[in-house]
Amino acid sequence: MRTFRDAAVVLRTQDLGEADRIVTLLTEKHGLLRCVGRGVRKTTSRLGARLEPFGTVDIQIRWGKSNLHHIEQVEILAPYGRSLANDYARYTAANLMVETLERLTEDSWTNERYYHLTNGALHALATGRHEPSLILDSYLLRLMSLAGWAASCWDCASCGARGPHEYFNPSGGGAMCVNCKLTGARPVDSETMRLLAALATGDWQIAQESGWKARAEAHALVSTFVQWHVERRLKSMSLLELA
Repeated sequence: MRTFRDAAVVLRTQDLGEADRIVTLLTEKHGLLRCVGRGVRKTTSRLGARLEPFGTVDIQIRWGKSNLHHIEQVEILAPYGRSLANDYARYTAANLMVETLERLTEDSWTNERYYHLTNGALHALATGRHEPSLILDSYLLRLMSLAGWAASCWDCASCGARGPHEYFNPSGGGAMCVNCKLTGARPVDSETMRLLAALATGDWQIAQESGWKARAEAHALVSTFVQWHVERRLKSMSLLELA
């Protein structure tokens, strides 16, 4: 049967039987894949330790049946999971990233930008480049944009009037001017709106200069926006609220 090699982020693992494991991968060229690692839970296996969640790997896969493929070889490219596991805030942020990614992409797709966005966010988390909440919210805004649900974080989502504006409505697409605001639109502080725009575009200088109040308000708005569009409560959100 045909095999191929690809770079991949290990999203999650699930035990199968006594010695095997199902591994969910976000690959660079082949999209989201579920694979079986035979015997990886045995103490003699060299592959098991290379398949830690949130790590980036170079992997050889053999196509299988029923969308369940087989792992042949694995080489570690970046073991991000090891550093994330030692920090609760980073670990819960990574879990929410992965859960949202899977919710948005339950069907298979092959857009390389998902891989590069996720790999970059995990790298930033693992190296402590920015605050975990900022990295998470920036990732979620960009992920939603890739999935076709971009939040307007500056101009009015309804009429396009130049921002910044004073209201934000998740069901209406984000920022809204006073003339277009819908029922349920939340008034938003100007610093928070600037932070949302910075997170959506990757302007880390502005993001780093933001205050704790703006960060808390921005996170609440991003969380509400994401859950509105995925149409369900994200399990990892409750863990994040405890961080």
